[in-house]
Amino acid sequence: MTFKFTTAVVLLLFSLNSLSQGCVAIRSNCGVGGSNGNGSILKKGEFLASANFRYFESYKHFRGTTEETDRVEKGTQVINNSFFSDITLNYGITNRWYGAFTLPVAYHLRSSMYEHGGNPPNGKGERHETSSFGLADIRLGGGFWLFDPSKKERFNYSVGLGVKLPTGNYNVTDEFYNQGTTKDSIKVMVVDQSIQLGDGGYGITIDIQGFQFLTKKLFLTTNLYYMSNPMTDNGVLTRSGSQYFSCPDQYAARLGLSYASPVEGLILSLGGRWEGVPSDDLIGSSAGYRRPGYVISIDPGVSYIKNNLVFNLGVPVAVERNRVQSYQDKLDTQNTGVFKQGDAAFADYVINFSVAYKIVRKDKIHVDMPAE
Repeated sequence: MTFKFTTAVVLLLFSLNSLSQGCVAIRSNCGVGGSNGNGSILKKGEFLASANFRYFESYKHFRGTTEETDRVEKGTQVINNSFFSDITLNYGITNRWYGAFTLPVAYHLRSSMYEHGGNPPNGKGERHETSSFGLADIRLGGGFWLFDPSKKERFNYSVGLGVKLPTGNYNVTDEFYNQGTTKDSIKVMVVDQSIQLGDGGYGITIDIQGFQFLTKKLFLTTNLYYMSNPMTDNGVLTRSGSQYFSCPDQYAARLGLSYASPVEGLILSLGGRWEGVPSDDLIGSSAGYRRPGYVISIDPGVSYIKNNLVFNLGVPVAVERNRVQSYQDKLDTQNTGVFKQGDAAFADYVINFSVAYKIVRKDKIHVDMPAE
């Protein structure tokens, strides 16, 4: 095999870190990077410029793990079409320390009946749309490879820390139809939390990423990520005015297996993902409005490497979706003695596409895959 198999690590430690889930409002990529596009780890002075694009349509409603199929059958489902673009620049500070900066942009289009006069038969029954577009929450971070890359070529793991800045608008408004007591007016109000561009909080992120070669053509990748949002809420009332939008934590985990195909530069991968929003935050109060839940997905992908250019396409397919009880649901259940659990719309799959280009040092020495 002529191309360097270690180049595949970048796809699975960078490109496969995307998050997105519909009404369960996960907005950002996880992790801060650190791998490069032509040799598993960035060396001092090297850059990796990359762009990640992802899309999903959420429309299937779940309460717990039970799908409410009648929503689609009756045509009352909420439909979120979401598009994300993340531009990231990774830099090798030393051969083991790295930094990353991510500039995200998002566009959401939300279609519903219940927000525009109510679902039939008791509501107006008219479907309208609200939307949001613009800069989302910028992320800064850095990390450290635990083992010297020059000595540990077959495996390595890094620990990264970062911050998420509240640069995305978390008070986006739009027009809502059939409002008022007579349901005949149009009002400008705050859009749903799931299509807000940001959450308004300063987040603290930690991630662990690593790779382990099993053979010259096969390797494992591991990605673990958690973002803590210590702030309770962002001070923006929901459309009903009953609660403030919370600043929720987020988490993600992925374990994958990749194989170098007989076609030079072509990598096939298969992984499992678990990602979501918890009902209880790690730090601070969990009060405020949120739709917590998680998705477990099977994540097939294909990657192609040509010189310093890397392309990746992945399509995580959901196998389990769970809208868990929120903090408020638990309080209501405790106070009334009646079990309460809200619903949320989830996507069947997510389309992830990324392209990355490495800017190498002129004195870079190429590292071959170690012999078995």
